[in-house]
Parts: sequence; C-alpha cells; structure tokens
Amino acid sequence: MKKLRFIGILGLLLFAGTVQVFAGNETKTGTAGALEVLLPVGARGTAMGGATNSMLDGVEALNWNPAGLAGGWGESSVEAMFSHMDYIATTSVDYAAVGVNVGDLGVLGLTLRSFGFGDIAETTELFPDGTGRTFSPSYVTIGLTYAKALTDRIHIGFTGKYISETILRTSASGFALDAGMIYSVGNNGTLKGLRFGVALKNIGPNMQYRGDDLAQTVIPPNSAVGAAAVPLSFASQAFELPSSFELGVGYDYNLAPDLRLGVNAQFNNMNFGNDQYRAGGEFAFKEMFFLRGGYVGSGSTTQYVLGGTFGAGVNIEVGTFAIAVDYAYMTARVFDGVNVVSIRLKM
Repeated sequence: MKKLRFIGILGLLLFAGTVQVFAGNETKTGTAGALEVLLPVGARGTAMGGATNSMLDGVEALNWNPAGLAGGWGESSVEAMFSHMDYIATTSVDYAAVGVNVGDLGVLGLTLRSFGFGDIAETTELFPDGTGRTFSPSYVTIGLTYAKALTDRIHIGFTGKYISETILRTSASGFALDAGMIYSVGNNGTLKGLRFGVALKNIGPNMQYRGDDLAQTVIPPNSAVGAAAVPLSFASQAFELPSSFELGVGYDYNLAPDLRLGVNAQFNNMNFGNDQYRAGGEFAFKEMFFLRGGYVGSGSTTQYVLGGTFGAGVNIEVGTFAIAVDYAYMTARVFDGVNVVSIRLKM
C-alpha cells in the first residue's frame, strides 16, 4: 500500500512538472531573467555536475532538492554551510545556509545567495567613455525551506524564495517556489542504495524592473520654442523566471567495507532553453576522503558554457560534531575554469 501511495504521488508530481514547465526549446533562449538562481552552490554537488537531485542530504541539498534537507541528521540538530565561487568574467557567488532539526515537526532551512559583479565603470549618453564613477549591482536571493521525512523512505520539501535585483536606482523583485520529493528504496535487499528524486524549481510570477533610472525629463519633439520639459517614464519588459522540472536517480554501492561508490544521473527540463543532462559520481574512503567528477550537457553546444567538473573533499567527525571542506572545479568554454570552495559544519 505504501509503495502504491508513493507511485501515485510521484506520478502526480511528474504530471504537474510536465504541464508547468515542459517547454525546453532553444526558441525561448534569453527570454528568462533572474538567472542567478540557477548558478550552482556548494562544492560537493557542483563537483558531481549537479546530478544530485536524489542523493544529497542536509543543508547541502537545499540548492538542488529541498526534500533532501530532511535526511542525514542522525543525532545532530544544527547544520550550516558556507560556499564561495569565483565565477566567469570576474563575477562571484557567495552562499550561506543553515538548517535546524525540530524533531517530529520536520526540518527548517534558511539560505542567502549573493551574486557579485565587482566594480563596473559607469557610462551615460553624455559620457559614453565613462563618467569616472563605478557601481556594482546587487543580486540577492533569500530562501526559507521546510522539509519532513514522511517515512524512512519518503522525504518532501518546499522552499519559498525572495529574489531581489538592484542596479543603481532601478530594481526588480519577485517570489518563487521550489518543491521536491526523494524516495529511497532502503538499506536492505537487492536494490539497497537506490534513490529517486524529483523537483519543480523557480515557479513564480514574472518580474519587472522599475525605478528612477527609467524616468527622464524631456522636451517633446516639435514643441514650440520655450516649451516646458515634461516627465517621461519608460516601461521595462516583464520577464519570466527560469523554471525547471528535474528528475534524478542515484545509486550507492559499497565496493569494500571502507570504499563506497555513488553514481548519479539527472534530467533537467528547462523553460528557457535546451534541456540539460547531468551525470556524476563520488568515491568515498571511510566516509572521510572523497574524489568526485561529473558532466553537464545540453541539446545545444552553444547554450551551456560549462562542461566537465572535478573535485575532492575531506570530512572529519568527532561525536555529533563534523566539519567538511570541499573543492570543485568546473571547466568552461571561452572563459577560464570556475573554482568553488565550501565548508560544512554539523553539530
């Protein structure tokens, strides 16, 4: 009965995901905004190519599938993660996440993501070569997550996001929702270690820029001599969020008592461009030392500039306290490679 219930719920999620965001085609490339919400955070998941929809637990899972927050707690009650990525073209992404296990009520998570542009030279119509001043846009995303283990095999999670983008005196803000589920076959039987994950991400209303920089005072054309200037406001085009439907499968296999191999595969159906195909793996020795690799591909060789991913990590546990340090490197076409470093604390 439980298996039938899970199959029914998973089927509904798959159907809902297909209806909501089944639009993966290159004709919509460039029509979405707020693309910073798609950037990877956390070195462990990034090193496996982001094919982590079904496999990550705790705060590491928040960016990939909110349902994962409900797993992997053991006797711990608080977990935090900090991540920094030197992204392409001198930009960067800083990310912080904290999760709190509140027992039978579930698990709560809070995330903060900041996309940094560095200093940009200001240019205007009157000074196309620059005014001598600089500015830096502010892109911030705040997320609040609730996750719960319905059974020892089924986890669900939901994330509400507030997205804010500010460029000088012009800004846009909006809200989005992530929802996910993870099903684990269990720790016994032939298929032990097999897990499935499904997630709908960045579902929300359109965003639109507004602000003083979209207003000017001008003298209308063909006006009489001495005519007074009138205020004029330009309306920006509203843009949709980069929604996606993601389906993943992962399998953990113990090669030896102290050696584990985890392999993952994932399909991302995107509403703003070609679909993505992700694959990744992780070798773990005594759950202390890790080597990882992955790959991201799409239906177009020009839309996605990132490709192969690599990484390593170390995890030290003392009682209920644990600290993990992870590193990831993403190869890129045209641009230099991308470096990601993250630290996770669990207590």
